Amino acid sequence: MKHGFIWRLSLFMLILAGFARPALAERVAREQDIGSLRLGQRIQVDDGTCSAGQIKEVSGTQMTPAGVVWARKCVPRLGPQSR
Repeated sequence: MKHGFIWRLSLFMLILAGFARPALAERVAREQDIGSLRLGQRIQVDDGTCSAGQIKEVSGTQMTPAGVVWARKCVPRLGPQSR
């Protein structure tokens, strides 16, 4: 009886771990500090180009023969402002 409970509890914990949020994006002060960007990678750039309460997010969106294409957009700022 105890083994069934432990098994179900372990299964429940594994399912919950699958729903955990991914790690927050890396932050840099300038876009020039990014260097190379992998496909799907997201980096937040705190350079003041977005309006109050937002931060620029640069992400690798598409693979081309020349390399990864970058996309830029302003997203809501999570956590304290870093300066």
